[in-house]
Amino acid sequence: MSRDRAADRAGDEDGTREAAPDAARLRRARIAIAAVFCVHGAVTGNFATRVPWIQEHAGVSTGQLGLALAFPAIGSSLLMPLSGAVTHRFGARRALRGMLALWTLGLALPALAPNMYTLCAALFLYGATSGLSDVAMNALGVETENRLGRSIMSGLHGMWSAGAVAGSAAGTLAAHLGADARLHHLLAAAVLTALGAYVCGGVLDLRSAPGEAAPPRFALPPRSALVIGLVAFCAVFAEGASLDWSAVYLRDSLDTSAGLAAATTTAFTLTMAVTRIAGDKVVDRFGAVRAVRWGGALAATGGTLVVLAPRPAVAMAGFALIGLGVAVVVPLAFAAAARSGPRPSQAIAGVATITYTSGLIAPSAIGGIAGLTSLVVSFGLVTLLTLGLVAGAGVLRPGGAARAGATGAAPAESSGATR
Repeated sequence: MSRDRAADRAGDEDGTREAAPDAARLRRARIAIAAVFCVHGAVTGNFATRVPWIQEHAGVSTGQLGLALAFPAIGSSLLMPLSGAVTHRFGARRALRGMLALWTLGLALPALAPNMYTLCAALFLYGATSGLSDVAMNALGVETENRLGRSIMSGLHGMWSAGAVAGSAAGTLAAHLGADARLHHLLAAAVLTALGAYVCGGVLDLRSAPGEAAPPRFALPPRSALVIGLVAFCAVFAEGASLDWSAVYLRDSLDTSAGLAAATTTAFTLTMAVTRIAGDKVVDRFGAVRAVRWGGALAATGGTLVVLAPRPAVAMAGFALIGLGVAVVVPLAFAAAARSGPRPSQAIAGVATITYTSGLIAPSAIGGIAGLTSLVVSFGLVTLLTLGLVAGAGVLRPGGAARAGATGAAPAESSGATR
């Protein structure tokens, strides 16, 4: 999609490009894309709370469920590169409305699966539609941020977390009432599809310039996106490890009660959500590079506290610091990827694929290392990876990834805040 600001302000004679929105329309576009993120997160929240019901209905073992739950990430990774081509063909608003509708409707599929094979197929489609809409909404989020001239990506991802919490609450209520997940997810899919179609009407309606070449349907992400993706990998690995293993760590390593262990995970999730919502002010004040560098230092401090914790309160504080430190990294990585080359959707897809992969392997990697050694050693690895945020933060500077990819090193910090 062309980013020629001069042409966008003047408008194309054929009316195929949108004239630059005024301030009021930009504010509406910001609210609309935030609502899109919220709807996207609500699908995940509704699904996650009914996984036990889905497992029982499909008649799969715990091991089989673990295998099946890898298919959303596989589907996402394979279909993400198509998002740019769809957006080029139909325009940003129309493409996002269609892809978001596929994702919200896809919520109904897993609960309908009667066995392992159909469950894997349903979860593949569920993940594929998630990836398509994920790339599209992040690309539009970055474009909205560019036009506003201030950071909003952290807040948008915070809205995704808020949507996930809301969806989880709805799912928890449905499970508590003993509702059939097929009916629950069909109703939720209908409501979220209607809501998604409505809020998409307010996002920026970007269109390709006449004669602009379509992006390739499938292409390897640019090297700059891979470099940025490595930074995001470190953050998502720490996030996934903490989310899935913090409760187990407190229970097994520090002998806490089940209730206190569960509270640690809840506190970690809330820390992530609140930090993302508030993170844009930090980014605007200090820039992406400094925000990620200091965030990495906080996360590394938190990881050290977890590893050395003599009592539960210290470990809980450590997990909170990890959440605080890594919360804004992924939103900033998407923003940096979109600015790293001429095809934002392709670069975002590359970073998203790396983050999905990191989220997929982190829980099993932590468990495997813990099985061979201990959870303490596993979180020692997490601590080392968070130091990668400190070392690699420079690639989030505009042009930083390209220079780092060419020289093999992150560029030096410049003075002044950078987004």
